[in-house]
Amino acid sequence: MKTFRFSKIALVAIFGLISYSCKESFLDKPALGSLSDAQLSTKAGVQSLLVGAYAALDGNGVGAASAWDAAADNWIYGSIAGGDAKKGSDGADQPGINSIMIYSAGPSNGFFNSKWRAAYEGINRANTVLKFIPLVTSGITDAEKTDYTAQARFLRGHYYSELKKMFNMVPWVDETTPDPAAVKNDADIWANIEADFKFAMDNLPATQAEVGRANKWAAAAYLAKTFLYEKKYSEAKTIFDQVIAQGVTSNGLKYDLLPKYQDNFDAAQKNLAESVFAIQMAANDGTNTIDNANTGGMLNFPYNSPFRCCGFYQPSLDLANSFQTDANGLPKVDGYNATTLKNDMGIKSDAAFAPDVTTALDPRIDWTVGRRGIPFLDWGNHPGQSWIRDQSYAGPYSPKKNIYWQATQDKYSDQHSWAPGTAINIQVIRFADVLLMAAEAEAQQNNLAKAQEYVNRVRARAAKPESWVYTYADPAKPMGGFTKTPAANYKIAQYPAGAFAAKGKEGALAAIYFERKLELAMEGHRFFDLSRWGIAEQTLNAYIAFEGKITPDVRGGKFLKNVNEYFPIPQRQIDLSTKNGVSSLKQNPGYQ
Repeated sequence: MKTFRFSKIALVAIFGLISYSCKESFLDKPALGSLSDAQLSTKAGVQSLLVGAYAALDGNGVGAASAWDAAADNWIYGSIAGGDAKKGSDGADQPGINSIMIYSAGPSNGFFNSKWRAAYEGINRANTVLKFIPLVTSGITDAEKTDYTAQARFLRGHYYSELKKMFNMVPWVDETTPDPAAVKNDADIWANIEADFKFAMDNLPATQAEVGRANKWAAAAYLAKTFLYEKKYSEAKTIFDQVIAQGVTSNGLKYDLLPKYQDNFDAAQKNLAESVFAIQMAANDGTNTIDNANTGGMLNFPYNSPFRCCGFYQPSLDLANSFQTDANGLPKVDGYNATTLKNDMGIKSDAAFAPDVTTALDPRIDWTVGRRGIPFLDWGNHPGQSWIRDQSYAGPYSPKKNIYWQATQDKYSDQHSWAPGTAINIQVIRFADVLLMAAEAEAQQNNLAKAQEYVNRVRARAAKPESWVYTYADPAKPMGGFTKTPAANYKIAQYPAGAFAAKGKEGALAAIYFERKLELAMEGHRFFDLSRWGIAEQTLNAYIAFEGKITPDVRGGKFLKNVNEYFPIPQRQIDLSTKNGVSSLKQNPGYQ
């Protein structure tokens, strides 16, 4: 089975022929150029258009001002805004992210316009596929038409899901919309998103010839996630039950957790059983272009390091503290910031520092947070301050889930630009995410034993010694291998029988929410989770109060309830949609 991905060199040819408009509004229609409607109304034409709809998934080169503005992993909008991480680097670099981090960003912040444009470009491409499929009259079977239609609708559902969770009230434009410029953002689009994923679930095959294409079960997981966002817990449970019991990857692997937690973030282990839907990345594939790799995260490597650039996306102290466990190996859901994990703030790399080997920790910390004295994959022990651009500004930690291994860098990193690209796939949904969403749906219906079962399944994998980080056999030669000595005092356990029942519904939900924080940290989910749970105000303001005592980057931040749960509609789009002094787009509450 082949891996489905796109070559942007090929797409230059495809979309150069289609000649999409270069205007900035999401409402701009494509102007068809040297390829006629007749040429596109063929099986080959539709297939090329569908490849283009997949190509927009990474957000790079499809309307974003830079590779990172619309990064598909939502590191800015999901993780930094959610308190997993700080912007990092220094205060003057990429200042547009600063205001997003402290919830003061307004409609004129260009990052929002980039994300909006990138998502609507994907929608535009999916709609173009749907427009041309009915025009193909020969050389294609009805089954192929249905499959292509279902793939396009899945992709459109994905792009609209991104917009919905970012901006809430957004215009729904599909292939039948007669005048996109007249569409208003005054209607909730969840029902439309549901319909797209339901059609995809009902009509996509269980497996695909190319693994990167969406299948029936990816659509089902996305439909259940949609129900969860709508608080339709019964409907979500029904679909999650099917996905967990029957779901397989596009290449036919039964959904399951990988034996090793860290394999989810290793390019050599991608498209395995935990991958429900992933955006495919590649490097060193003969195209000589970094754009086939993940460039949305090209800023997010330790500074002054073997990776060259750029010191962004630093895990927060709050996140690191969250991995502390109690005497029973369970998370400190309440009071985890009562004790700050030992770190090297203010200590130069050439000064003595011994990492904490006594505090009990969830082992997932050391696959998520790069910290001094702990093996940084096979690159050597993290040296601390010398790899941090401004430790006093954003703290002592480095991101880790996006880092490629030294031993395989020639295969899985792309060095053709001023900062690296990686071949690590972007996991839009992985099976651990499915289990924790299913646990949430169960707990909301007071099925607490089942919810605990799902959470314990995730924790059991983290507790396996093969999911831990170990010291180097020879610190001077880190690529030489590891000892059997854990790098820290890892202590993690499953919840004991009846624990969730004893906690009650609200206590069980709090445990589930915290487990998502630990398992999915630095994967772009946190802000959207907090917003949909209705706990963003208290959680993020507490985060700012704690973090601001240590680093200045978040000081002055304040999350406003009923405002900051969503980002502002980009002012650029409001201006572009204004006719005779009236815009078809209405600004979100609190941003006027």
